[in-house]
Amino acid sequence: MADDGHAHPDVVPARRSLRLPAFWLLLGLVLIGGYRSPRCSGRPAGPIRWRPPPRSHVRAVAVPFALVVRSLDYFEREPPLLVLAAFGWGGLVATSTAIAANAAGLDLLARRCRRSFATGWGPALIAPTMEELLKTLGVVVVVLVARAQMNSVVDGIVYGAFVGLGFQVVENIIYAMNAVGVAGRGDQVGPVVTTFLLRGFLGGLWSHTLFSALAGAGVAILVVHRDRPLWTRLAWAGSAFAGAWVVHFLWNSPLLRDGFGYGGLGAVAALLLKGIPAALLILLLIGMPAAGGEYYLRMLASEPEIATQRELQALASGRTRAAARRYRARPLRPARFRRGTPAAAGPGRRGAGAVPGR
Repeated sequence: MADDGHAHPDVVPARRSLRLPAFWLLLGLVLIGGYRSPRCSGRPAGPIRWRPPPRSHVRAVAVPFALVVRSLDYFEREPPLLVLAAFGWGGLVATSTAIAANAAGLDLLARRCRRSFATGWGPALIAPTMEELLKTLGVVVVVLVARAQMNSVVDGIVYGAFVGLGFQVVENIIYAMNAVGVAGRGDQVGPVVTTFLLRGFLGGLWSHTLFSALAGAGVAILVVHRDRPLWTRLAWAGSAFAGAWVVHFLWNSPLLRDGFGYGGLGAVAALLLKGIPAALLILLLIGMPAAGGEYYLRMLASEPEIATQRELQALASGRTRAAARRYRARPLRPARFRRGTPAAAGPGRRGAGAVPGR
């Protein structure tokens, strides 16, 4: 295509971002976090070298979660660079800062309280406070860099989830390295596999991705719904952050740590049980009328030249959207052999807005 001298529409926002202080703040903090992250783990005994994150870990944990999270925002997929920025903030900025902040908070708690209380309840009190605040700041920075991309509650859930996913992946790697040091057997793979299974699959189903998604929804409500009073939006944002803190607190608390007295299987059941509140809160927010789907459907209904009634019906739920995608994927056949398709579409053609008939 010939260059007409005008910038591509997707490039214009990126160029504008270069003039924003928030963009350079984001870039600088990610670079600093990348420099500090390899030095965040302890000093394990034995000849253990820091290595880049294994590709198998990223593929097995990050990729499936990323696909699921991106599928939530079916009206407008978020720009890959912003999603990568959210992931980088969680994995590099929030993780490297939280390690130092958690250590300082736990030390302060141990000085003020009994050692047994600080040991048992310290991670449940300090880690949610430090980590959720740092991860939520990542969503705020994304809003400052690209405000136009935050246009629904689901967008906040998506960006928050990617911040949490980055945090979770890098934290798992640091825990695996520390587990190798605690085992004291040198550069062995056993502790890494154990940590990967417990934190990557069992814990990964519920933990930081859901916590940060909940807090990100609060940021989105504050930013998007300006038709509501400021105090109402602040109350929703504060409630979402408090919800993220509470479910993180429950996750780290010593409650049910013994697995109901049933050993390993009981511990797994307790782990899954602790994650249910976060999952239910996220599903509740996604199902809100203002979360994205019903909100946009009402807007489209007022513009009949943009979407027909049948297209709106196809967008109304996950079931109808899946049916429309299956219909579009069917091989093209003459109109007289396709049920529910008017002959006016012509043989071998399917209208751009065609959806399966009812």
